[in-house]
Amino acid sequence: MRGCEVARPKPWNVEDELWAVIEPLLPKVERRTHHPGRKRHPDRLVFQGILFVLHTGIAWEHLPQELGFGSGMTCWRRLAEWTEAGVWPRLHETLLAKLRSSDALDFSRAAVDGSHIRAFKRGAKTGRSPVDRGRTGSKRHLITDATGIPLAVTLTGGNRNDVTQLIPLLQTVPPVRGKRGRPRRRPDVVLGDRGYDHDKYRHLVRGLGVKPLIARRGTEHGSGLGTQRWVVERTFAHLHWFRRLRIRWEIRDDVHEAFLSLGCSLICWRKLCSLR
Repeated sequence: MRGCEVARPKPWNVEDELWAVIEPLLPKVERRTHHPGRKRHPDRLVFQGILFVLHTGIAWEHLPQELGFGSGMTCWRRLAEWTEAGVWPRLHETLLAKLRSSDALDFSRAAVDGSHIRAFKRGAKTGRSPVDRGRTGSKRHLITDATGIPLAVTLTGGNRNDVTQLIPLLQTVPPVRGKRGRPRRRPDVVLGDRGYDHDKYRHLVRGLGVKPLIARRGTEHGSGLGTQRWVVERTFAHLHWFRRLRIRWEIRDDVHEAFLSLGCSLICWRKLCSLR
């Protein structure tokens, strides 16, 4: 019956299990005793404010005060503070280790792809996009494991070619712990579409100990790679569930990269929750 339905929690409400992972990663701020000033807004509430902006795409200044997350400026400043402290890469790496510990990561192959977004306010790592009538944009470069779990994401100007980012993307994958022995960092095989077709980069990929499996230009569709590399396109779609990631509104590239990394971490967290 409708009256017996349990209301689904809002996606920006942080559950205790997730907060237990995040809180130890946040920098400790000592409150000054001689000139205490205004009390610092609780980190957990501010983090929920950041998630609210990430999920809804709302402007910082329009963050509803009645939610109790603090002002939009407070949330922005805390996001920038935690970004400078390196919180988001550590969070992503921690969740990847938990997934590997649960045998939920598949390094037998990885898939790579790039995706354009508009950047209305320009800023660093923007450029004229050849696929958007020369409008200013940025490009996200994503690598996932065989099941679509995001391993790393990078940001460049919209005019950068996918193949030039293949090696930096592979090198950005963090050392993933979670099992005894050495951390895992490289997939066995990397899959790419025709945009990555260049023998120079195939050679460089092999130099990292990874086998390149990249479609050749001029070959017919239906080669079979699409049946394996579609997972990276699905992960891009999952990132676009976060409305703040559909358009780049941030002038500062590091703040947009923070949102990207946080989006990847939340995808990893959802995967972990599905294993319960």
